[in-house]
Amino acid sequence: MATRLLLLLCLMFVGVMAASVVSVLMVKFGLLTMLTVQDVLGFIVPAVAAMAIFYRRPLHAMCLDSAPSLKAILVVLAFAIVSLPAMNWLVNFNEAMSLPSWMSGIEQAMRAMEDSAADATEQLLDIHTLWQLISTVFVVGLMAGLSEEMLFRGAMQQTIQDSRLNAHAAVWITAILFSAFHMQFFGFLPRMILGVWLGYLLVWTRSLWVPIIAHTLNNSTVVLFSYMANKSIVAEDFGDNLGIPADGAFPWLAVLSLIASLALAVWASRNMKSKTINGEADNHPDDVHPINEG
Repeated sequence: MATRLLLLLCLMFVGVMAASVVSVLMVKFGLLTMLTVQDVLGFIVPAVAAMAIFYRRPLHAMCLDSAPSLKAILVVLAFAIVSLPAMNWLVNFNEAMSLPSWMSGIEQAMRAMEDSAADATEQLLDIHTLWQLISTVFVVGLMAGLSEEMLFRGAMQQTIQDSRLNAHAAVWITAILFSAFHMQFFGFLPRMILGVWLGYLLVWTRSLWVPIIAHTLNNSTVVLFSYMANKSIVAEDFGDNLGIPADGAFPWLAVLSLIASLALAVWASRNMKSKTINGEADNHPDDVHPINEG
């Protein structure tokens, strides 16, 4: 596993560096074009290249040849709704975390980085026209969802799962790396939990298109709400405070949301499993290219 994972990360690093160079050359085409280049060169190409090295049927190994079921899509939609209060509470909790006083310098640097990222996100979500909405949903929603799922769930999680570790370990390790990659400590926990949900969707359904749809829905909802807020259709913080109690109050709505989300996840784990035994990877030994793991 270590050799394959290292090779995947190296290909990703090369891809991100190439994307950075190309983005500089294409800066006049705008931020959305630069992000699209990053998605293709930094995520999609390394993921497909690595899996083509590891497997004789890379698209099958990434579970891209299995269509999502209607049941799975409905579960994704339901989970996005019922989990919102719990996720909002977790976002608020993570943002309020503080490092020990002796690490105050590190915390200030981290918050400065996140403020800079927030400024870039605010610029990206400054959407006022229908064309801006469509193009931003395509890049921030579809392209980001597709590319990140191909790399993290389709390539990384599958590579880990096909080693001696079980599916649960693969899901959690990938979710941690997925969240760490974004380099946002004060948003680490909710992004990790999102990664866990996306990972289990792949384990249960054996279709990468299900987590791609879930990821795309998550990102596109943020874009749509931002557009609606800019057009004064909804409040600027529409949906963001749902589940966050007043000072001193118990987060009852967040707790109920957590219970409902866990119940839905348990139901999904029992009713969405593919024919693959125990949700394990179904790659036949003959599909795997021999790589010396020494």
